[in-house]
Formats: sequence, C-alpha cells, structure tokens
Amino acid sequence: MNFILFDDARRNDLLPLTFLRPVCDIRVGILTIREKWERYLQSPTSSLTEPYLSKKYPIVTEENNVLINGAIIPNDELVARIMKIQPGQVFIKDEVLVAYHITAEELDKNPKSADMEEIELDIPIMKITFPWDIFSMNDVLILLDYSLLTKGRKSHPLSSTNHVRGSENIFIEEGAIVEFSTINALNGPVYIGKNAEIMEGCLIRGPFAMLDQAVLKMGTKIYGATTIGPFCKVAGEINNSVFFAYSNKAHDGYLGNSVIAEWCNLGAATNNSNLKNTYDPVRVWNYTDHTFVNTGLQFCGLIMGDHSKTAIGTMFNTGTVVGISSNIFGAGFPRSFVPSFSWGGAGGFQTYDLVKAIKVAGRVMKRRNIDISPEDEEILNEVFYVTFPFRRD
Repeated sequence: MNFILFDDARRNDLLPLTFLRPVCDIRVGILTIREKWERYLQSPTSSLTEPYLSKKYPIVTEENNVLINGAIIPNDELVARIMKIQPGQVFIKDEVLVAYHITAEELDKNPKSADMEEIELDIPIMKITFPWDIFSMNDVLILLDYSLLTKGRKSHPLSSTNHVRGSENIFIEEGAIVEFSTINALNGPVYIGKNAEIMEGCLIRGPFAMLDQAVLKMGTKIYGATTIGPFCKVAGEINNSVFFAYSNKAHDGYLGNSVIAEWCNLGAATNNSNLKNTYDPVRVWNYTDHTFVNTGLQFCGLIMGDHSKTAIGTMFNTGTVVGISSNIFGAGFPRSFVPSFSWGGAGGFQTYDLVKAIKVAGRVMKRRNIDISPEDEEILNEVFYVTFPFRRD
C-alpha cells in the first residue's frame, strides 16, 4: 500500500505553524508526526496538502492508496487497523476522518460519498487540533517516542562529570557531548540526539528531548516537558515548550508553554508571560474564526511562526501569536496577535517588505548550509499575500 498523510479541514486552526508545512510535519514529542507514522508503517509517506505547498511537498499516488489524517498520532493499535483497511473503506472516530483506502482515479472524489463504507473506530485516538495541543500533549508524546526510538537499543555512556538521577531513563545517541550538568529523569525520560551538546552547568528535568546537533548553552534551565528540535541553540529558562528545528534562543530569558517554529531567533532577555494575573483561562488568536478563542488553559505562552525574530528585551503577553517573517522590537508589550510580515512592536507595526524578508531568510538558512529554494520563495510569496488582510499599517 502507498501511504499519504492528508491535511483535514481543521488545518487552519494550526496556523501560523502550518503556513509553511503540512500538518504532519509539526514536531510534537521527539519526532514529527510524519516521522512517527513512517516508523510505525515502515514505509515512506507523501502529503496531500494545500496547493501552494504541493510543489515542495508533492503527493505520490499508486494504484492502492491509504490516506491518513496527518494530525493524528499513530499507535500500535491504530496502525494495526490501518494495515487491514480495505479498498472503499473509511475510518471515522467521533466525526473525525481518520483514514481511507482509495484508488488513484478516485482521489478527487469525496471520501465520504455513498459508495464508501464508513467504519466507526472503537479505539481512542490522539489528534493535534490547535497550536497549544503541541505543548499540552508533549509529555505523553515524549514518553511514547522515547520508547519507539530506544527499544532494543543501548545508550551511549554518559560522562561521569554529570550529576544524574534516573539514569535508566536517559538515552544518549552517538556523538552527543554532555559535561558538568545535572539531569533528573525520575519524572520523565531524557533523550539526547546525535552530536548534540549540553554545555557546562545546565539543569535538566525530564521529560526532555533534544535532537541532532542541538545545543544547550551554559547554565540553561530546562523544565519538562520540553523538546529542542535539531540544530537549535537554546539558553535561559524554558518550561514545557517545543522548538521545531533551526531556531535559536541563545541567551537568558524565560520561555514557557510555547511553540517556536523553524528559523526563529529570540534576542537576549526575550521573555514571555504564560499565566494571566487574574489566573483566568488564556485566549489565543485563531485564524479560522479571525478572533481570540478560549484555550481552556491557565498556562499558555507564545506561538511563533517560521522566520520570525525578536530584539533584545522583547516582552510577550500571555497567549501571544506571532505569524511568519515578523520582526519585533522596542519597549513595551506588542499586541497579542502579530500578523505575518510585520515590522515593529508596541508602538505599532509596518509591513515587512517581501523582497527583504526573502533575502534575510536566505541568509539565515545559508548559515546552516541550506540554500533557500525557489519553492520556498514561492511559498513565502503566497503567504505574504494570503495574510495581507491581517496587517494594518
């Protein structure tokens, strides 16, 4: 069978994190959702996503295709059911389309049409619906991914210079450097990726994961459940937050209950609030409803889209959402929703010139030996115009 991960009708609820990627390429736990599925299925996947993303993330079809909701987290029982799905069958769970088996010729048809057999699954599913689900579910998913990645394998040794509790819950990949730090894995596992580095004086409380070639700078304080994606550099105090990849928070400052996408940079002493003074549930901007919605959470910090940056001393209110390619600076707190391609701060915003934004993105990526592609530029161009109504110069 050929496996395709599709974006369902709720993908816009995950903006700004899905402006530049299919839903399945969100990182939660240790792995992205796509990486989880490919490990469980023992097969590559492609994507059925928005047309403007399809050149970078093309769909691959064969005669027999199983389409799986890219926001759903795999597990053994669900994968076993999907491996037995028959042509013409649709799996549903609580009105959520989970998976369907269809021929290449039928892909353009409605999968819930009358000629398809709907089957209501009798097993629980986990699904990412809103950005705050990412840090809310991160503790459970770090544990599941840790088991998936380490089963039957032996950890590389941890240097004796470290102070460790719960060593049986710590896994170190090849080439990782960890010296003169304190790691407490009694409350959750700690996973250190290939060639990652934890510098001297770091304090880490699991569950925690850092991926390949990520760096914790000296004296960093980590509270679980936190994930630092590949090639990220992080410092300061971090609590229950997820960095996708290639983003930096390389200086002191607090980040809590937050999600940071790729190619972001948080300047020195950038801080966010994650709890309202009134202790009320936090409201967060929603791109589907074009208004602030109630998360039901008492703790919710910063949601930041790709390529956005802050200057030194930037302050964020509880539940702030920042779009892609925005630059935030100046004294005071910017408003709690910063549209994509914004330039400014509490004193007001102007539109960030698209040509300049693409040039800067290219320079940033080049520092990591990655060339910005024509497809990347086309996607940024599309998002610039799609998000025009949100900007008020």
